[in-house]
Amino acid sequence: MTAATPKVRLTAVDATRGIALLGMMAVHSLVEESSPGHPSTSFAIFGGRAAATFAVLAGLGIAFMTGRRRVRREDFGPTAAMLAVRGLAIGVIGLALGYTDAELAVVILPYYAILFLFAIPLVLLPSWAVAGVGVAVVAGVPPLTHLLQPRLPEPTLLNNGFAYAAEHPVRLLTELSLTGEYPALSWTAYLCAGIVIGRLTLSRVKVAVALLVTGVTMAVGAAAVSWVLLNRFGGLAAIWAAQPGSVLTAPETTELLNLGGDGTTPTSTAWWLAVDGPHTGTAPDLVGTTGAAMALLGLLLLLGRLRVAKVVFAPLAAAGSMTLTFYTAHIMFLNSDYDVYTSGVGYALQVVGVLVVGLAWRATAGKGPLEALVTALATRAKRWVAPEPRLQVAT
Repeated sequence: MTAATPKVRLTAVDATRGIALLGMMAVHSLVEESSPGHPSTSFAIFGGRAAATFAVLAGLGIAFMTGRRRVRREDFGPTAAMLAVRGLAIGVIGLALGYTDAELAVVILPYYAILFLFAIPLVLLPSWAVAGVGVAVVAGVPPLTHLLQPRLPEPTLLNNGFAYAAEHPVRLLTELSLTGEYPALSWTAYLCAGIVIGRLTLSRVKVAVALLVTGVTMAVGAAAVSWVLLNRFGGLAAIWAAQPGSVLTAPETTELLNLGGDGTTPTSTAWWLAVDGPHTGTAPDLVGTTGAAMALLGLLLLLGRLRVAKVVFAPLAAAGSMTLTFYTAHIMFLNSDYDVYTSGVGYALQVVGVLVVGLAWRATAGKGPLEALVTALATRAKRWVAPEPRLQVAT
């Protein structure tokens, strides 16, 4: 074992992000079902969890950007400008991918743009208050969304571009915030978790162990609570009793229960809020996937202390340091004429490409191209808003 250093800590975080990237690519590239209504092994592992890990790590990244502490009021203006411009830049990239097919992959970047805006007031809060906001989101947003859904516009669940954003700005914002595949309001829970985690001393063994144990407990506990509610307290029976009045057919109901949803659940009965399937946006889903992200990060922080981790983590960390670039390239590849392979071969080629190119790029150019662009824009915005330093007058 070696002592953890800031570099080891950052490598473990990047490696965690790299695993999330490969997981998200697996969800998009590999088959979801091993047989009708039954998730494949890859989807059972990564479905919902990979995207949630990205969101938790986005919050952790915000904590790193803000010095791993509560932002002082006098520094709020520059920090808010930095986060707003970063979110805007990511949103623009996401809308530029609006031409892609949502059947292949729903682009997450426009939702991230809203998340960065939601993060602006959070950075002013102490860690206990950020955690409190996260708990309130988990407890309150799923039932709130359940009540509001019938009164809100039906989500398109498409990858919308600039034209749609210009023609239907309110409808798009509603979908990105409440009713879409990755609804930013409920996903603020992931952001809060990441900010709190990012403010911890991640180089300490006790913190890594606490993340691992707490994460596993949350993931297992959420699944157990959901199972008890559905199977012991009649939730599953109530869902099927309400099925004739639901917007879903019987096969679609089975698919949602076994494979997860598109960001929300039907409103035919409140018992839908007890399911824990991927992308259902329920409390069990949010708690369980947050726990999975915490456990993965804790595990890699512990493994990162081993000498061999420097070699093993290197390609994952390199890929994880430029996920925006690789995620964008992945979406473009899936929608191009170059994707002529079977799902398994296509995924394997993408994994090899990401790991090899990531290592080469990090060793030569450093930051990924899109990461460098977004960081440059955000840094310039922060400097532009920052007050001029006062000159000391000699007496």
